[in-house]
Amino acid sequence: MKFKVLASAAALALATGLAVPAVAQDAPAGQAVAAFPKTPQGAADFLKAVEKDLFDYSVDAGRMNWVNATFVNFDTDTLTAAINAVGTEKSVRYALEAAQFAQVPGLDPVVERKLTILRTGIVLPAPTREGAATELNEIATDLSSQYARGKGTLNGQPISGSDIEAEMGNLERTPAEFAEMWTSWHDNVGAPMRDDYARMVTIANEGAEELGFADTGAMWRSNYDMPPAEFAALTDKIWGDLKPLYLALHTYVRTKLSEKYGEAVQPAKGPIRADLLGNMWAQEWGNIYPIVAPAGAGDLGYDLTKLIEAKGMNELDMVRAGENFFSSLGFAALPETFWERSLFVKPADREVQCHASAWNIDNKDDLRIKMCIKRNGDDFKVIHHELGHNYYQRAYNQHDYLHLNGANDGFHEAIGDMVALSITPEYLVQIGLLDRADVPSADKDIGLLLREALDKVAFLPFGLLVDKWRWGVFDGSIQPADYNKAWVDLKREYQGITPPGERPANAFDPGAKYHVPGNTPYMRYFLARVLQFQFYKAACDEAGWKGPLHRCSFYGNKEVGKNLNAMLEMGASKPWPDALEAFTGTREMSGKAMAEYFAPLKAWLDQQNKGKTAGW
Repeated sequence: MKFKVLASAAALALATGLAVPAVAQDAPAGQAVAAFPKTPQGAADFLKAVEKDLFDYSVDAGRMNWVNATFVNFDTDTLTAAINAVGTEKSVRYALEAAQFAQVPGLDPVVERKLTILRTGIVLPAPTREGAATELNEIATDLSSQYARGKGTLNGQPISGSDIEAEMGNLERTPAEFAEMWTSWHDNVGAPMRDDYARMVTIANEGAEELGFADTGAMWRSNYDMPPAEFAALTDKIWGDLKPLYLALHTYVRTKLSEKYGEAVQPAKGPIRADLLGNMWAQEWGNIYPIVAPAGAGDLGYDLTKLIEAKGMNELDMVRAGENFFSSLGFAALPETFWERSLFVKPADREVQCHASAWNIDNKDDLRIKMCIKRNGDDFKVIHHELGHNYYQRAYNQHDYLHLNGANDGFHEAIGDMVALSITPEYLVQIGLLDRADVPSADKDIGLLLREALDKVAFLPFGLLVDKWRWGVFDGSIQPADYNKAWVDLKREYQGITPPGERPANAFDPGAKYHVPGNTPYMRYFLARVLQFQFYKAACDEAGWKGPLHRCSFYGNKEVGKNLNAMLEMGASKPWPDALEAFTGTREMSGKAMAEYFAPLKAWLDQQNKGKTAGW
């Protein structure tokens, strides 16, 4: 996560899932905008005033949110809630005012794009009629709270959301226990939400129409520099690039699960039972790696945590190593204030939010990370990921306020993920952590790629279908009576997944996934999974890497750094195809690089799947 107030507190709201305009009725849309004529120049002057206000507000809000995250107590909670409420009011008012300029003929393309950014900065837009925003806020807050309070059962005993997530990945549990946990969670958490969710959709659509969009889903899709229908078609095309890889993985995993649990539990043909994949939503399958791992292939040959220990690296040394990665590409060193103001270690004397995040407090050079670093391999990778956000933030810091962001909402996460992909054995050799003699041989590759695919490849259809379902809900093609049937059908169509038993007529399984009641758009996660490989391949090609893509290191290559910076420094100032082209040489988002990365695994899976029925 990066702290960035976009159309006020909207980015914070996105990060927390609370993006509801709570006070729209208290923000008279016509007042501030009346000073600016409905002309191209009036629209430009309006944006100039808005950006100054939001820039100044975001610095104050950023400092308050930082204090709250690093000194969690009643007072900082209260102060932060107050300043974020101001941001919500601004986001609502400016979105409504931007809508008044959106139809002005002859707008400069940059002005038009900024107006779209303002209009789409609210995830759930409230209409201006009296009482609508209050009702929308109350419903959304209640849905989020219902999810937070949710419990399932295990052997008849209540179990919390975080505990049930962990137990779904516990392979010592029986299929009956998995089924109980899955069913109880979906029944207890999801079902009570359906009517409120339908009401929320009605109100939000009314608000989206006031902002000039056909419905809320169209509004979400309008933030990708192309008509909403074109963006939907693009996501289908990307999925088409990767579906054969997913089908091969699905077939192999289904076979292994059938061998472990028997045909009566998991048939060797057809869809996979959702509760057997180590995750409540079957979105990532890494927890079942021990069931599907090829014999002997899963041993990495080295342990990154032990390498860190052997080198005697402390938490700051790990961060310095991450900075060195970027320095080797030609990026300037992090400012001294980064080292003075970041949180690297969990304090012993107070509560802090330990979830790793990257911040730019003043929208310029006050870069920070917030982490409770542990001296292990996982956090070594997370540090590299978070610093990717920081270097991106600094690269675009000269732009106007509304352009201080990634080229689209998938770019920021994809940059961090690309950097994490770069922690290969070759890179560890180059920085002196691993002896070349200990670099794992090629016979380890299949296990490593399979383990990674269980999360990154398995996620793709889920990442796509969550918003496909919501788009249908918002445009009315999925009616409330069919909410659950459509969800189950989409999971079967895209994932090849089926519930462990028949779902009742009143079920609302989408509500059992946090991002649905939390109203967090999900397509960004799908895009980030794909873009990270496209960025990684571009860097490896530029570096002249000749080996398998998954072993590539571009550490120390200044030309890669130069091209990467050309993309990063654009921020959101240009349509995302321009930014993509600056680094990769193509304007097309594509799954082909991801397919190439996993090509050795795909060939191996095809061999394993010979004689098996693919698909469902």
